[in-house]
Amino acid sequence: MPASVTELRKEPAVDRGLLEACRQGDREALRVLFDATKDRVYSIAFWYCGDAASAKDVSQEVFLKLCARIGQFRGDADFGTWLYRLVVNTCIDERRRRRRMVPLMKAEARRQITGLGPQEHLFARHQRSEAVHVALAQLSPKLRLPIVLRYLEELSYEEIAAVLGCGKGTVASRLSRGHRELARRLAALREALE
Repeated sequence: MPASVTELRKEPAVDRGLLEACRQGDREALRVLFDATKDRVYSIAFWYCGDAASAKDVSQEVFLKLCARIGQFRGDADFGTWLYRLVVNTCIDERRRRRRMVPLMKAEARRQITGLGPQEHLFARHQRSEAVHVALAQLSPKLRLPIVLRYLEELSYEEIAAVLGCGKGTVASRLSRGHRELARRLAALREALE
C-alpha cells in the first residue's frame, strides 16, 4: 500500500541547494532527493495504476526521467509541482503502453486481501476500503488524478491545475464529476451500511 498522507507530509523539504547539486551530477544529492520524494512518487503511481507492480515500474521510470531531466528544471514553478507533472505524465504513458500490450485486468482480479485478523469489524473496514479503491480505479484518469491529488496528496486547486496543465475551473469540474461518479459506484456500499 502507498504511504499515508501523514507519512508523506513528513518528507524532508527539497531546497534549491539540493536541486543545484543534483543538476551538477552529485550522486549523494540525487540519493537524498530520491529518499525525500520516493514515497510521494510511489503513492501517486499506486493510486493511478491501482496495483503495486505497476506503481513500482512507474516509480522507477519517474526516477530515471528525473535523473535525466533534472537539468531542465528551471525553478519557474515549485519543484513539487514539476515532480507531480513528471509522475502524472509517466502514469499516462504507462497506461498507454499497457493498453497496447495486454488488456486491462478487471478490478476484482487485482484485489489483494491481506490478513487483518479475525475481527469482523476490521474485515468490514477492509472491504469498504477495497470498494472505495476499486471505485477510484474505475474512474477515467481525467477524473481519478484530480481526486488523488486533492484528497490523498492534499494539493490546492491551483497546485492541481499546475500539475495537470489546466485551469482551476477545469479542476473543479473534474472533481465534481469524479465525486458524482464515485457516489454512483459506491451507492450499493452506502445502502449496505445503512
